[in-house]
Amino acid sequence: MEEWYLHYAGHKAALELEPIYDRHRALVELDRVRAVGAAAEDERTRWLFRWAAENYLTDVTKAELERVAALEAELVAEVDGERIPFRMIQPSVARERDRGRRQRLYEAGAALREEHLNPILLTAARAYHAAVPELGAGDYVSLHERIGFDLEALADDCRELLESTERAWIDGADRLLRRRAGVGLDEAGAWDIPRLLRADDWDDAFPADRMLPALEATLADLGVDLAAQANVHLDVEQRPLKSPRAFCAPIEVPERVMLVIQPNGGIDDWRALFHEAGHTEHYANTDGALSVEARRMGDSAVTEGWASLFEGLVREPAWLERRLDVGRPRQLAAEGGVIELFFARRYSAKLLYELEFHRADDPETMRGRYVELLGEALKIEPSRASYLADIDAGFYVTEYLRSWGFEAQLRDFLRTEFGNAWFTRRDAGALLRELWSEGQARTADAMLEDLTGSRVEMAALDDRIRESLALA
Repeated sequence: MEEWYLHYAGHKAALELEPIYDRHRALVELDRVRAVGAAAEDERTRWLFRWAAENYLTDVTKAELERVAALEAELVAEVDGERIPFRMIQPSVARERDRGRRQRLYEAGAALREEHLNPILLTAARAYHAAVPELGAGDYVSLHERIGFDLEALADDCRELLESTERAWIDGADRLLRRRAGVGLDEAGAWDIPRLLRADDWDDAFPADRMLPALEATLADLGVDLAAQANVHLDVEQRPLKSPRAFCAPIEVPERVMLVIQPNGGIDDWRALFHEAGHTEHYANTDGALSVEARRMGDSAVTEGWASLFEGLVREPAWLERRLDVGRPRQLAAEGGVIELFFARRYSAKLLYELEFHRADDPETMRGRYVELLGEALKIEPSRASYLADIDAGFYVTEYLRSWGFEAQLRDFLRTEFGNAWFTRRDAGALLRELWSEGQARTADAMLEDLTGSRVEMAALDDRIRESLALA
């Protein structure tokens, strides 16, 4: 985790994973991983096996991961006579108002990905698939159903979500695309999606110099003194190689948690900061006496849920009225509902794609299926060049999907218990710190059952989105 932090925070150009795996070779030797798998009979040992299995597979592909990270930092696109670093292409597309240039930027990024990154990613994907049977599973899906959650049941929930939200997406996306990208849904291209997500017409209300003060004040209302948290380290320095997006690096949980930002301002930057602050407070408040499995390896839908809870404040009318002079908080919340719908539908389709991808005889045959599934969900075809990069290890797509249901139900619980302005209540903050202290010892389902009597339900996400859309 420290190596990921140093690279993506811009302290070093190269991501050097191989020396770390070499130093701790015994942890990822195949016989050791198999032995852990054979002993995985309860929740704690299943988390340990999941960690061991994923790190074994990362070890198999570490050279490719290092090379891809290096190329992402090195590659440069030339568009209209301007040289643009690869990692800045997406932000550039989102900022660009001229649709023709937006398309040229997007296609330049896709061309670099296809030429330089995809051959390496394809090698890694094939090696990944070939290594899975060594862990005692027929394919990657079977491996994760053994150590994770019921993927097919979640996929069924996603199919229902896609069906129930189709009309709302078509109507909402068409209106927002016309406003932000100057084109309707039926004419939009993949290069218009970053523009859809980029709410720059709200940027003046979200200045860079108020980001940290707003976060500090929000936490203070909940009884958390950010400046006094010796285990939380704020990395706010500007560096040429630093990731433009905020992230959290829990290097030691809870002793050393890095919150990395490059404050540029704008609502997207604020959302990213509050999202990562949710992760940060969760890790920083985790009980250090817990087992390493409970502190680091449990159900990641829990930490993603805390991140989503904080990110959601940035489009919460009651929070906006307290912290910023937005002027039209209900409209902002309604537009936020469309963006939530985008991610819910996109990630639902991603799960369906990844289930097929990991069962395919050859990953290279999945280009067309990627375009088909994602295109059907969003009504905009994605770039074929993204069919490999748009996959996260460990079926992490499921963590996001489940976390959004978890967050929607948790938010309803907090509003019922403490009122719509729950984020101003110290007693709400005390409850959050108590729950944070559990780390990831319990699943999101178990935590919700204790609080509300219900397990994670994707229908709750649908309800939350419809509530936001109704504010328009």
